[in-house]
Amino acid sequence: MTAGAGAGTRKTERINLRASRRQLSLIRRAAEANDRSLTDFVLDSAVAQAERLLADRRQYVLTEEQFDQFEQLLEAPAGLTPRFDRLFEAAGAPPRAPDSAG
Repeated sequence: MTAGAGAGTRKTERINLRASRRQLSLIRRAAEANDRSLTDFVLDSAVAQAERLLADRRQYVLTEEQFDQFEQLLEAPAGLTPRFDRLFEAAGAPPRAPDSAG
């Protein structure tokens, strides 16, 4: 069971879905092969897939060169723009001097 599947938590929500006979048979066989209930197998499989999908959106794999470029962009001072000035004004910050680096 994956950590996000609800180990130790009470399951109170329902998920209803439809499947073809072939899909249900396949899923049932897989659940039985893993000595799991159909519900546990389906829920754990869905949670594992969700975790993998969302991890792809939180983790980025970069080459060393790409990371160096990314780091340079992060360390570069933000340029002064009218949009930044409006943002700072809206937040009640004092106006920035045009020659300040950020």
